[in-house]
Amino acid sequence: MPNNEPAIHTEALTKTYRYTEQQPGLAGAVKGLFRPDRRERTAVDNLQLTVPRGQIIGLLGPNGAGKTTTIKMLCGLLRPTSGELEVLGHRPARRGYEFLSRISVVFGQKSMLWWDVSTYDSLLIHREMYAIPKARFATTTKDLAERLQVQDILNIPVRKLSLGQRMRCELILALLHGPELLFADEPTVGLDVVAKLSVRTFLAELNRDLGTTIVLTSHDMNDVAALCERVAVINHGRTIFDGDLDALRSRADAGVDADLDQVMSKLFTEAADV
Repeated sequence: MPNNEPAIHTEALTKTYRYTEQQPGLAGAVKGLFRPDRRERTAVDNLQLTVPRGQIIGLLGPNGAGKTTTIKMLCGLLRPTSGELEVLGHRPARRGYEFLSRISVVFGQKSMLWWDVSTYDSLLIHREMYAIPKARFATTTKDLAERLQVQDILNIPVRKLSLGQRMRCELILALLHGPELLFADEPTVGLDVVAKLSVRTFLAELNRDLGTTIVLTSHDMNDVAALCERVAVINHGRTIFDGDLDALRSRADAGVDADLDQVMSKLFTEAADV
């Protein structure tokens, strides 16, 4: 893909879930069997988003706003109901190897490491999955381990690591194959102050040194302030703001040093009143 093409581009991206509601009790079960009460819920509604290569963008919103659904469509885990979606020049829902080898996802609340073996053993499995040459594997593992300061714990079973140690090892696993695009979903959730700072510093260096595009979802506004040059705020499946942090504060009629949690709270309150 030419460097002047965006990493992510969506046009009227929409995801609708169809489901049935059932009344309690035996009568409700029987009625649901013969006359199901079918409903629809729009999780993402006409999302317009273009992310240039090399940018760190924060995808923000309250729980249930549509962030996770959006990320899953961008990764190819969900197929859009309608609209256009292109990531690194590919249609994500096709889940082709060339596409998957150029992206990665790290979840703060879901481990991708094998629990009962060491991080290094999980890295060896990923080396085989992505057909990484041994020399490149050794160099990349050493570089990432040094950057994240985990050289001494790679051979310890994952279940014996602290949450902060595990998160740093998760990042090594996610970045082992050298993805161009990283989806970081709540990467600092539950971490202490020192561990959070370590993860933030690493992500900033990854973007600066390698030009990795990063899509960050986080409820920690300190993560956002430290990393994101741009934020897109989603509420009820729709984008209600897209711009930098200064513009976000201005939108909420707040000062340049206003607390971002208060700014976001005001923005959501105003959106609910519309």
